[in-house]
Amino acid sequence: MPLLAAAVCPHPPLIVPRLAAGAAAELDDLREACATVVSRLLATGPDSVCVVGGAERSAEYVPPYQVSFSPWGLADGPPGLPLSVAVGVWLLRSAGAARVLTVAGSTPTAECVALGEKLVQAGRVALLVMGDGSACRDVKAPGYLDPRAEPFDARITKALAEGDAAALLGTNQVIADELMVAGRAPWQVLAGACPSARGEVLYDAAPYGVQYTVAYWEPV
Repeated sequence: MPLLAAAVCPHPPLIVPRLAAGAAAELDDLREACATVVSRLLATGPDSVCVVGGAERSAEYVPPYQVSFSPWGLADGPPGLPLSVAVGVWLLRSAGAARVLTVAGSTPTAECVALGEKLVQAGRVALLVMGDGSACRDVKAPGYLDPRAEPFDARITKALAEGDAAALLGTNQVIADELMVAGRAPWQVLAGACPSARGEVLYDAAPYGVQYTVAYWEPV
């Protein structure tokens, strides 16, 4: 079985403590959940780890690449990787270099599936899939309050908890875009890579009005 496991994490810049400053403790539970799934992912002993995240355009990055959070206020060098995968590489910081792929938010479902299928043809692979849920959970959210957001996020969280690739593939792209969901395309890459899985959700909350879900998948 070429895919050993997959971890799903969100990518708020404030997950990096130096960016969060005085608010760092507010996301301690999220950081702990992410650290737990990444540790479990690496414990599977993969030959390679691939970080997949959403961005404005699809691209592949190979080491050495620049990981910088300067666009979010941290003076740590010139801008480098897009936010989603920069956070992913930061979460993997103790594991060394990883293959990094970004998937444009406009990527159709079929292309996401094909990419996922291709990723797991490269031997013993582990995936770190980065994606936020809706950004419309309350009036202070980036997208303000949208009553569709909570049930949308609940369906995604249920799919991740149950290892339900078909449910992820059924996500409506138009609604996801309207709800400012950053994880739709990466989650569908995961579904292509792992059509049958045992899932577990370790974190499910919407601080700052944005849905963050942390999950772990094992192929079955």
